[in-house]
Amino acid sequence: MTRLSVNINKIATLRNARGGSNPNVVQVAIDAERFGAEGITIHPRPDERHITTQDVYDLKKVVTSEFNIEGYPDERFLKLLDEVRPDQATLVPDPPQVLTSNAGWDMIEKEEFLKDIIVKIKSMGIRTSIFIEPNTELIEKASEIGTDRIELYTEPYAKEFKKSPEEAVAAYRQAAITATKNRLGINAGHDLDLDNLKYFAEHVPDLAEVSIGHALVCDALYLGLENTIQLYLRALK
Repeated sequence: MTRLSVNINKIATLRNARGGSNPNVVQVAIDAERFGAEGITIHPRPDERHITTQDVYDLKKVVTSEFNIEGYPDERFLKLLDEVRPDQATLVPDPPQVLTSNAGWDMIEKEEFLKDIIVKIKSMGIRTSIFIEPNTELIEKASEIGTDRIELYTEPYAKEFKKSPEEAVAAYRQAAITATKNRLGINAGHDLDLDNLKYFAEHVPDLAEVSIGHALVCDALYLGLENTIQLYLRALK
């Protein structure tokens, strides 16, 4: 059964636009879990444009479901992981100035770099996941460097979904089959929403977890957070 991890970056963005603590990021995480979320995802960037370093420590105290921290694995990020010890670290390739994660890792070019990073993170007792394109060659390479999971980058799927769901999901289905053969867990995220999520979950085998933030928060503006989380859970289950 696929788990829903709610990315609360956008809640922090809204708070930071005005300053202060409204909306309260910690309270939203608590409420999201109470409403059914099976994980909380954050991406603490160096410029603290949304989630701040202090948010990470505050959330660690209250998150009772799976705590997933995304980020580029520089020294700052590794230090944060070592101090907080989340359940999962999702490694993304984007440098600090990028607005949002918009590509997966080049596993060929970054093989040695990621291999060393994964050893460090797993020594902390943290599960590792690598943000990656639905490319079977790259996925096979990911299995060789020791990561526990991959997170399939789903923006291309979301863009093509309305034209042809079958064509949009085909590469992801094959990617998931390859990942399972190589004993990799499968996560997914980026631009999944209430229109395309159910189809994706039905056609991508062994999907362990989806991380959804932007679309879910946008839907919550109209539908309410509790109702929105329930709708996303329903799409998965």
